[in-house]
Amino acid sequence: MSSSDPKTRPKPGPWPPAPDAAPVPPTSWAKRTGFRPKFSGETNASESGQIALPPRARENENQPDIEAGRVRPAPPVANGEQPVSEKGPVEKDQTVKKRREADGANKGGSGAGANGHTGTNGAAETGASSQPQQPTRRPLRNEEVVDVLPQNVDDQGFVGRHSHMKYELRDTPGLVPIGLYGFQHFLSMLGSLILIPLVIVPPMGGTYEDTANVVSTVLFVSGVTTLLHSFFGSRLPLIQGPSFVFLAPALAIINSPEFQGLNGNNFKHIMKELQGAIIIASAFQTILGYSGLMSLFLRLINPVVVAPTIAAVGLSFYSYGFPLVGTCLEIGAAQILLVIIFSLYLRKISVLGHRIFLIYAVPLGLGITWAAAFLLTEAGAYSYKGCDTNVPASNIISEHCRKHVSRMKHCRVDTSHALKSSPWFRFPYPLQWGTPVFNWKMALVMCVVSVIASVDSVGSYHASSLLVASRPPTPGVVSRGIGLEGLSSVLAGLWGTGTGSTTLTENVHTIAVTKMGSRRAVELGACVLIVLSLVGKVGGFIASIPEVMVAALLCFMWAMLAALGLSNLRYSEAGSSRNIIIVGLSLFFSLSIPAYFQQYGISSNSNLSVPSYYQPYIVASHGPFHSKFGGLNYIMNTLLSLHMVIAFLVAVILDNTVPGSRQERGVYVWSESEAARREPAVVKDYELPFQFLCCVLRF
Repeated sequence: MSSSDPKTRPKPGPWPPAPDAAPVPPTSWAKRTGFRPKFSGETNASESGQIALPPRARENENQPDIEAGRVRPAPPVANGEQPVSEKGPVEKDQTVKKRREADGANKGGSGAGANGHTGTNGAAETGASSQPQQPTRRPLRNEEVVDVLPQNVDDQGFVGRHSHMKYELRDTPGLVPIGLYGFQHFLSMLGSLILIPLVIVPPMGGTYEDTANVVSTVLFVSGVTTLLHSFFGSRLPLIQGPSFVFLAPALAIINSPEFQGLNGNNFKHIMKELQGAIIIASAFQTILGYSGLMSLFLRLINPVVVAPTIAAVGLSFYSYGFPLVGTCLEIGAAQILLVIIFSLYLRKISVLGHRIFLIYAVPLGLGITWAAAFLLTEAGAYSYKGCDTNVPASNIISEHCRKHVSRMKHCRVDTSHALKSSPWFRFPYPLQWGTPVFNWKMALVMCVVSVIASVDSVGSYHASSLLVASRPPTPGVVSRGIGLEGLSSVLAGLWGTGTGSTTLTENVHTIAVTKMGSRRAVELGACVLIVLSLVGKVGGFIASIPEVMVAALLCFMWAMLAALGLSNLRYSEAGSSRNIIIVGLSLFFSLSIPAYFQQYGISSNSNLSVPSYYQPYIVASHGPFHSKFGGLNYIMNTLLSLHMVIAFLVAVILDNTVPGSRQERGVYVWSESEAARREPAVVKDYELPFQFLCCVLRF
């Protein structure tokens, strides 16, 4: 055989070969999950203009497939070249520097997926080959050279951890660092935890004291359900809390026609209706998870479905965000700019090794703006002679005060007395608002929304597992997590948070930014949250946040939610015309169809008693769907006015009927139960803590 043969050609370069080094995962999300790109900008283009796909590693013929649970056949030889061989696990004492030097020559052509194994969208494969080490080539001039990330070896010898994480799933470094990182994790999620009560309680007729009590209840339930999910759910470091998915249907129920003419305590009456609807919907979600139906439903849920559905949740609240910010523009706009500056322009600045501006953009922006508003209030900037914010607007006679009453109400920081009236200690207890009222039409609306919340959680499970776990969870683990989320929502309904409980989508972004993936840290942070919920002054302090600042924070949070939803497209071929059309149609119709329902029957002369930013949620009283059954009219008009429901229906129908390859669709690949049990690392990541439960709900 000639010396030009690739199998016998001498190795170029002065560096020695490193047969013990395993392929290193690239930095790209798509490449890290084994995705072979063709459209989405992840390709390596050669000088000839052709798409250069990296060669697949040769697997051992006797190696079982963790996804299919069967023996893999040997891959064919392509173009007369032997595939690059993949070695077994590296030695534990091998240094990161040696791995970097050994793998430096493979930067241009390694086809390894996540964790150093070849796979698709999180599918993991291992293998060993007896073939000699093949010579490497220099990357072409136009070819992407990816950065090299070292790998860790777990206690069973599996190469499956990402060393760029400070703390991984099963790490327990110590009480102090775990406590600090756990509290940091929850603090970075502060906006997601506290903003929903600040939005839903005022239109329910609740006082500032009611808002403080609901905030304390949300903190308590979030801490308890996070602990339950960490021990008995998916066991991933995911925070459970009031999701924005439940916000739109909650506002639709709050603005139902039957609640418009109530006398007395509207807050408790509406809260009991919400509790009943949430409890029934949560029971449905629990059955969906623990019955195994979720495993069948997973076949319909792909990134092309998840992306527009979650993006529509964030985009649907545009009518609430900036219109309310405009009531006190100098405060609201300043806060939005501060959060943008912290999260984008100052995101790379580190203080003591922490990117505090990126991690704490929301609480920092809130604190600075709140301090500025306090100084302006004390300086008399929002004081108008003879005007009092405590006087109802309907009783104000002076035209001068009528002109400035809205500005005084939204710009001043001393209009709330929640902090003064809140007790130091308050224990949230179930049924604190009274016995829930069960209304079947409101319950059916919430049942549909619980399915959307499950779709949201499926995307979070997959994305977070690629960051912190050795393998993606099995369908059984996903079903177990959804079932536990249903039970968590039952608790939220019993305690009366006003919304259901589910995995917070922003959690995945927080894990990636803080690089903290330890479930122990999340558990300790949840305990701290429970303790804070018992201090009544904490809820009172949060309830005293001015409404305009809440709206400004929500502008950023909802924009982030829309972006996080669309980021799921990285697991598919985002440049595929099929996917572009499906996502585009889903997003457009998710905005256009609800707009038709919300505007139907409303003329310019209509005298509506609710503020303009709540008008999209009163559609049940004037929607275009008419039949002789009033309950059916309520359900159809309400559901078809929810943006996320339309996005989900359009996306799931098109994605599952339009032909497309698994790679083009970005089908989520979950670990098979039998194959996963053969890997100790996977068992340790997802198994339940008590053996008697493991036999029943393990995978």
